[in-house]
Amino acid sequence: MPFLNEEGKQYHINCKEGDVGRYVLLPGDPFRTDIIASMFDDAKLVAHNRECKTWTGTLNGEKVSVTSTGMGSPSTAIVVEELIRCGADTFIRVGTSGRVCPRSWDTSLNGVINTAAVRDEGTTISYVPLAYPAVADRHVVDALSRAAKKLGYNFAEGITHSKDAFYGEIEPDTMPNGSYVKERWAAWEKSNVMCSEMEAAAIFIVSSIRGCRASAVMAYKKVNLQAAMETAIEGLRILIEEDKQGR
Repeated sequence: MPFLNEEGKQYHINCKEGDVGRYVLLPGDPFRTDIIASMFDDAKLVAHNRECKTWTGTLNGEKVSVTSTGMGSPSTAIVVEELIRCGADTFIRVGTSGRVCPRSWDTSLNGVINTAAVRDEGTTISYVPLAYPAVADRHVVDALSRAAKKLGYNFAEGITHSKDAFYGEIEPDTMPNGSYVKERWAAWEKSNVMCSEMEAAAIFIVSSIRGCRASAVMAYKKVNLQAAMETAIEGLRILIEEDKQGR
């Protein structure tokens, strides 16, 4: 049985089928939905419940939406599940992230377009064993890469690290388990992991097992967030046109 509220809408995002488009951008911060929605045509606020704020508009004549997920994989998995139940099937995470491997510290980079995620969080193990990879959809990755190039932005392609504990990364020496955290971080550095954030693994796993598409465009620092948003919008335009052609 679907888990619905008193109005017959999805319990957490407060949306129903028809409220959102098949294409959805996923920032963490509800306030960032307002900025992204301003890039849509005819955007209208659909719902705002808890940390989940949804706007729907159009791009290239196609219905598109933006929904905030809040911070971390648990709430993100809930949002993606409920959006899928409302008819969405293509997701792009848009946000900020930290740098990890030496290559990521190239100051010419605006950020990274995620091809896969390290499942260093506790949510997705409830979906599928850890041996199952958290991979992005290659068509979405390609659309984002072409979008960045068209706009003149420098986004690398690469793997993200999805974690649960923000301060484990920032202040590991304050943690009783700090030596464990630092040892694993050193492994990600040596493994060419390009960034670290808290949501991508959940988006990729839920999308994969539900037969949907996803990727993420992550900015290094807030100064590059506008570039990430513009890249995500242009990437959606590319996907929309190619989907119309039946790619």
